[in-house]
Amino acid sequence: MTKTILITGATSGFGKAIAETFAAAKWNCIITGRREEKLLTFADVLQKDFGVEILPLVFDVQNRSQVFDAIASIPTQWQHIDVLVNNAGLALGRDSFEVADIDDWDTMINTNVKGLLYVSKAVMPLMIANKKGHIINIGSTAAKDMYQFGNVYCGTKAAVDAISHTMRIDLLPHQIKVTAIHPGAAETEFSLVRFKGDENKAKQTYNGFKALSAKDVADTVYYCGTLPEHVCINDLVITCTAQADGIYIHKT
Repeated sequence: MTKTILITGATSGFGKAIAETFAAAKWNCIITGRREEKLLTFADVLQKDFGVEILPLVFDVQNRSQVFDAIASIPTQWQHIDVLVNNAGLALGRDSFEVADIDDWDTMINTNVKGLLYVSKAVMPLMIANKKGHIINIGSTAAKDMYQFGNVYCGTKAAVDAISHTMRIDLLPHQIKVTAIHPGAAETEFSLVRFKGDENKAKQTYNGFKALSAKDVADTVYYCGTLPEHVCINDLVITCTAQADGIYIHKT
């Protein structure tokens, strides 16, 4: 039986790589994103390249009504969701607490925390009805080690860590697995978004060492998502060899 995965934030970075990896393994994919044109184009590419069924859902995870309306619109034949990957997330700014932009804080909290909660809450009844499922939350090494100027971003990822743990406890009776995957430095659009389009600052983030790629993280998600039903990796931190934790990176 063909399996189905739902991936938020699927138009770039980790989400795009995760969709490609699972589609290559012949999983049907529900992909979500805010950018309609980009999402629909990517859906066509996945169908053409991998010969699987793709259901694109356009919504912003920050918008509660959009999330619940979109999930409620999923056709019956798509409602057996085996894996949900809460990938949509971002960092905005890297400023000291007293001068940080409150709008940046709101966007990070609304995306990284509330968005994850909304999507999980909307999808959960489908998994409970199926009496199984797997929720994979993309966190960060910033959840484990706080660093200067990380303030609210670190806070949101620490929340993802805590929510994943408590979600795992609450969903035990429903046979639903919950995995938190915490990547370290990875060369994606992440830093370009964080530094608001400043390509020089974004590039400097990865100078002097070989960072993770989106594909590295996607392969890890695939491994966790395809283990036997009785096996769950609860919490996993993945970094490149040059990175020891959320703070220490050896650059040459």
